[in-house]
Amino acid sequence: MRRNQYSGTSVAAPPQAQAPIDLSVVLVTGGYDHEIRFWEAWSGICSRTIARTGESGQVNRIAISPDKRFIAAAIHKKVAVYDIASPANTPINVCEGHTQNVTSISYHSDGKWFVTGSEDGTIRIWDMRSNQSHRTYDNQSPVNDVLIHPNQGELISADQNGNIKQWVLSTNECDLELAPEADVPMRSITMAHDGSFLIAANHEGNCFVWRVTDDPNPQTRFKAVHKFKAHNNYLTRCILSPDSHLLATCSADTTIKIWQIESNYTATPKKVLVGHQRWVWDAAFSADSAYLVS
Repeated sequence: MRRNQYSGTSVAAPPQAQAPIDLSVVLVTGGYDHEIRFWEAWSGICSRTIARTGESGQVNRIAISPDKRFIAAAIHKKVAVYDIASPANTPINVCEGHTQNVTSISYHSDGKWFVTGSEDGTIRIWDMRSNQSHRTYDNQSPVNDVLIHPNQGELISADQNGNIKQWVLSTNECDLELAPEADVPMRSITMAHDGSFLIAANHEGNCFVWRVTDDPNPQTRFKAVHKFKAHNNYLTRCILSPDSHLLATCSADTTIKIWQIESNYTATPKKVLVGHQRWVWDAAFSADSAYLVS
C-alpha cells in the first residue's frame, strides 16, 4: 500500500509519518466517541490516541495536509489542527466561526489554506497560519460536501437542497448551479484528478456524472453524460480512486459498491463489498488505487 490521504467521517490514511509514529502506512480515524486514533494499517493495532479529554463534540471529518505534517479534524462546529509528528493531544490551531456541524474539509494543494462546508449554510476558507477565516461564501442551504477543483481556482459544493455549485476564487462568486434532482439532498461529490469529470451522489442512492469541458462559459462547461442507481438505500459517500478508473459508493445498506468508470464516463458494476454491520459512512483508496479502507 502506497501513500494515501483521506478526509472523511471516520477514516484518514496519510503516508509514512515522522516519529513517534514510524510506520509505512498510518490510518487515522475519528467518530462519535470524540477520539482521534492512529492505526497500523496491516496489524490493526492502535498506535496513538488523541483522547481530547474534557472536550465535547464528535469528529465529523478528517483531512490531511499535502505535506503530510498536519491533520485537520472537523469537530462539531470547529476545526482542530494537529501536528502528526507531535505526541501532544493539544491542537496547534483551532478554527472557530461555523455555527453548526462542519461537514467537510479540503486542503489546497500548497497546504497554506483549507476550505470547510457546514450545516450552517456557509463555506469558509481558513489560513493555516492563523485561526481566522478570511473568506466566507453564503450557500443559503446546509453544505454536505465541498472540494477544491484540481485547477485550484474553484470550489465545488453539494448541499441539502440538491444543488451543486461552483465558486470562483478569483471573483468570489458562484458562477454555476446544477440541480439534477431538485430538493433531493446531494450527499457527496468527487472529481477526477485531472478535472475531466465530476460525480455526485444524492440521498436516494442516485449518481450523476458530468463531463467537464474547456468551454469558457461555465453554464455549458458541465455536460451531463450519465445517471445510475448505485444503491436502493441512503448513499452516504462517493469516492473516485486516484487514477480515476474506479468509483466507490458507501451506503446505509451496509455495503460498498465498486464501479468501473469507462472511457465514455459510464459506470459499470465491478464488485460489492460486504462485512459492515451498520451504515458505511466513508472510505479511502490507497494512492495506487489498489486498496480501499472503509
